[in-house]
Amino acid sequence: MTDTHVDYKALSELREVMEDGYPELLDTFLSDSKVRLGELQKAVDAKALSDVAHSFKGSASNMGATHLAGLCQKLESDANNKSPDEIAQLIAEIGNEFADIRPVYEDERQHATTH
Repeated sequence: MTDTHVDYKALSELREVMEDGYPELLDTFLSDSKVRLGELQKAVDAKALSDVAHSFKGSASNMGATHLAGLCQKLESDANNKSPDEIAQLIAEIGNEFADIRPVYEDERQHATTH
């Protein structure tokens, strides 16, 4: 099952490849995402924004969070060309997207430890 926010096939493949390490991978993604979101909200210049967005994009992409990765890509690419209001809006969208998909990864984590 794939939707525009989470690529469940990618998660399934990660589950198979990571086996016993899968729950830890999910934990790392969730905790790192919270840290990166905080870093985005505190970033004061375009370079910092772009760097954090780049690393957030990579982890989101690896974890099948396709829409989140796309938003991070947009911020990474446009950090120099956007007004502070536009950047704040994009960071808010990234935060909202993470809030929307977080339960998917938390459920996946719960499921991974019970099987």
